[in-house]
Amino acid sequence: MKHITPGVQKKAAKIKLVLLDVDGVLTDGGIIIDDRGVEAKRFDVRDGQGITSLIHFGIKVGFVTGRYSNIVRRRAKELGVTIVYQGVKDKIQIYDRIKRKTGLKDEQIAYVGDDILDLPILRKVGLAITVRDGWPGLRSRVDFRTKSGGGRGAVREVSELVLKVQNMRKNFKAAKNQANSSSLIKF
Repeated sequence: MKHITPGVQKKAAKIKLVLLDVDGVLTDGGIIIDDRGVEAKRFDVRDGQGITSLIHFGIKVGFVTGRYSNIVRRRAKELGVTIVYQGVKDKIQIYDRIKRKTGLKDEQIAYVGDDILDLPILRKVGLAITVRDGWPGLRSRVDFRTKSGGGRGAVREVSELVLKVQNMRKNFKAAKNQANSSSLIKF
């Protein structure tokens, strides 16, 4: 993991919810559509482990995406993600709805985005993050840029950042060991 600046550490210490864009963050941004019109996406198992680890340690996780896909609903269910908004045209409106429903403040929410449509949320949240291969225009407007690309472990990096800063990392290894012997953390 890259060096975490004191400013990012301070912001990450307050996080209670991590919101994620899907295409370009949980995936590499590619969309596969077969000749029958069936859509497929590739998800990274490390990102899945990061998401379930956050949830295990009490950090909520949500998906906010402009596209609708059954595979996203299925992946969310597999990982235990209950905050899922798809087909979103106005991400800031959904962000405000999530804040009302959770009772959280901006500084308690992190958002990981990769493109210009994510900018309105990134400007409001307490911890703004983009992936390594995200739109270059976001780089100067976020608090942290992952070392990994979208769909290639970037979400796992975010998970480790939040857990490390919140001093849960020492418990992370114990949870991982427990996961090997039970179904506590799904990948």
